[in-house]
Amino acid sequence: MFQQMQYFIAIVKNHSFTQAAVECNISQSAISQQMKELESNLGVKLLERKGRSFEVTEAGQYFYTHSQDILTNVDQLVKNTVKIVKNDDVNLNVGYLRSFGTTEFLQTVSKFTQEYPQVKIHITSGNHEELYELLRTGKIDLNFSDQRRALSNEYQNEFLTSSKFMVAVSRSLPVGTEKIDIAELADIPCILISDSENPTADESYYRDILGVKGEFVIAKNYDEAQILVASSQGYLIINERMKNQLNQDIVKVIKLIKGKQSLVQNYYAYWQADNSGFYIESFADLLKESFA
Repeated sequence: MFQQMQYFIAIVKNHSFTQAAVECNISQSAISQQMKELESNLGVKLLERKGRSFEVTEAGQYFYTHSQDILTNVDQLVKNTVKIVKNDDVNLNVGYLRSFGTTEFLQTVSKFTQEYPQVKIHITSGNHEELYELLRTGKIDLNFSDQRRALSNEYQNEFLTSSKFMVAVSRSLPVGTEKIDIAELADIPCILISDSENPTADESYYRDILGVKGEFVIAKNYDEAQILVASSQGYLIINERMKNQLNQDIVKVIKLIKGKQSLVQNYYAYWQADNSGFYIESFADLLKESFA
């Protein structure tokens, strides 16, 4: 049926049996016969003949649109299958969120390298926006990052884990130890860890999603951020798993809420749907296992 689907797509695209036959390198009578067999197998009319012309039926338009998707997937399947058995080295470009920590990611890289030594892994770290742009432009194959956008069908989105947001504040700050509302920090600068020359996207996320109201103070790394917190120059928003990187004899780490709602961040492995392949999916599966 795949061949008949190709013939049908050519007929509709060219709006001509004659031109479709030329494009597919078969006779016009043969392509007409293939269309009759396709319609017979489906039990529906795809084309409504009108003399020497035709119109595409509603069923035909549906079949035309989705046949193209199927054939694209089949083509990708063939390419990926051939890649697996080739002796040539294969490259896998993977990005990970710099602020998350590397434990599970490095475990995955180690396991993957042992299982697929023929694959050369190239690793890039970055913030959310940097990694998103690299994935969008095809410069990385898979991205391990936080969720800041609505999930899109253009990408495969594999959920990995979630982590509660917390806030690190100076021990001299007169606040409780169980939880603190982001609104209570409106008059205190928020410390944003960023080595980007333009942290605007991060600032927008902190304001629009997390509810930060005050000004931002930029720190280049966690050590610099912790010094700023300890010296009462601002507060630092972190995820729960990162609190062990901070010296809690110097700073106080408290659960962060917004109103009555706990603030939680989800983390995913992302890759472009039209770039899905055996090694990308295998790496994503191993990464998911590391978080299980």
